[in-house]
Amino acid sequence: MYIKVEGLTKSFGSFEAVKDVSFEIQDGKLVGFLGPSGGGKTTILRMLAGLEFPDAGDIQFDHVRVNELPPQKRNIGFVFQNYALFRHMSVFDNIAFGLVVQKRKKEEIRRRVEHLIELTGLQGLERRLPHQLSGGQRQRVAFARALAPEPKLLLLDEPFAAIDAKVRKELRIWLRDMIRQVGVTTIFVTHDQEEAVEIADDILIMSQGKIEQHGTPLEIYREPATPF
Repeated sequence: MYIKVEGLTKSFGSFEAVKDVSFEIQDGKLVGFLGPSGGGKTTILRMLAGLEFPDAGDIQFDHVRVNELPPQKRNIGFVFQNYALFRHMSVFDNIAFGLVVQKRKKEEIRRRVEHLIELTGLQGLERRLPHQLSGGQRQRVAFARALAPEPKLLLLDEPFAAIDAKVRKELRIWLRDMIRQVGVTTIFVTHDQEEAVEIADDILIMSQGKIEQHGTPLEIYREPATPF
């Protein structure tokens, strides 16, 4: 999915979270939103998802304006920082949830879930409940669930924040490889510079609601646009 954002602005009371932000993301790119807390990263992610609505500006998916579209009509997958898995559902049923909501045929659901279980390395865990999994395994289930309905855009809000450092490093490499294999446009939010450089094709650096720089990790490292 090709994404174009123009003049995006969002305030919460007197706090201006996002200030006239514009950017483009090419189809199939893996892009990191990098910056400190309060910089506007998650607010933009939530506006792309349809969980918040902009005060001004336009959001376009494949050249179609989606500002007023509800989340379920945007063809996106969203992975939250805390996984947000259904505690009473097995790994299989968590992954299948979006497909069941879409009323897909049972055989189609089974094939899709089995493919994603293999893709995410969760074989043998299909009947376990979330509390029986490690943090890294729960995060893989969350990725698989988001990918199940075959979204054109995947949004990840600090996807590794709740995982310990060793597992986090392993998951970064796995995520990068998996996204390239699937080919879905992906945006992830992080405040970890190493994570952004290791995973992203492009990085969009934010501070105080504005974009400081947008480029490849190498471009930003060699030619920083601002003192920040």
